[in-house]
Amino acid sequence: MHPTQPTHALHTQHVGDLSGQSISHPARAWLAQQTAAGILTRDEVTGRFSLPPAHAAVLADPDSPAHLVGGALLAAGWFHGIDRVVEAFRTGSGIPWSHQHPDVFDGTERFFTPGYTMSLTAEWIPAVDGLVETLHTGGTIADVGCGHGTSTVLLAQAFPRATVIGYDAHRPSLEVARKRAASAGVAERVRFEVADAAGYPGLGFDLVCLLDSLHDLGDPQAAATRAYTALRRGGAVLVVEPQAADDLAENLANPLAALSYTASAFQCTPASLAQPGAAAWGAQAGERPVRAVLESAGFTGFARVADTPANAVYAARCT
Repeated sequence: MHPTQPTHALHTQHVGDLSGQSISHPARAWLAQQTAAGILTRDEVTGRFSLPPAHAAVLADPDSPAHLVGGALLAAGWFHGIDRVVEAFRTGSGIPWSHQHPDVFDGTERFFTPGYTMSLTAEWIPAVDGLVETLHTGGTIADVGCGHGTSTVLLAQAFPRATVIGYDAHRPSLEVARKRAASAGVAERVRFEVADAAGYPGLGFDLVCLLDSLHDLGDPQAAATRAYTALRRGGAVLVVEPQAADDLAENLANPLAALSYTASAFQCTPASLAQPGAAAWGAQAGERPVRAVLESAGFTGFARVADTPANAVYAARCT
């Protein structure tokens, strides 16, 4: 949200009310709590409570790339499963993705959608030389670990001549993805198949996407190898990972580190440990392991092609 845009505002009973109705005592208490927490501001003269533009971008504007409301839903889902997390800590066992609370699936979609909407087809894919031209004339895309299909739908909308296939091992998520594609009007150009990252079908893809999924896998090396064999010669893999360095000290300087490491402990690492390989990279793995598995699979020209506050974007070629 631009700083010159008006703030979102709420009024106390002293200067008016919401929708012509008096504000209840619980609502007043909530306004006071939000102000005490630094989320709202209060004008001492008018008694007006306001949500500053920077805060609105995070909390009230779903079109903002900084919108983080999905993170609250994720946290609620994680704590629904706290007993499973405690057991995983005690035993070292994992938590299969399918065992997570539904709020985790919905929260994941809501958390990543703003960033993908802003950057996936406008910045990240154009950063790979020649890829936009290929996909505008046709081509095929594999979106591996697509979840509820946000990225798959965005790819189909941006490249109407391309064939887009979303793969995910979680069947209920693909049922949601099909509904998302239908609502977006791209159901005839997108299909979704149940498959894991090392065993999905198909050959000759122009692009394989691993968007915020590689670090969740038990065997990232197998996923990288499968991506290589799935691509045509000259095709590209696009790997989007959480913004992270290769060491803890540097990661701790990242304002999003607390959230990323929480996700790592509650969701990403347990998911990996529940799969064959149990690599357990976690959500702050950094660039080094991504480069290592891609180059070991045979990819060349590895590059970090884009960065956002939340994500690091890597690409490599099948040659």
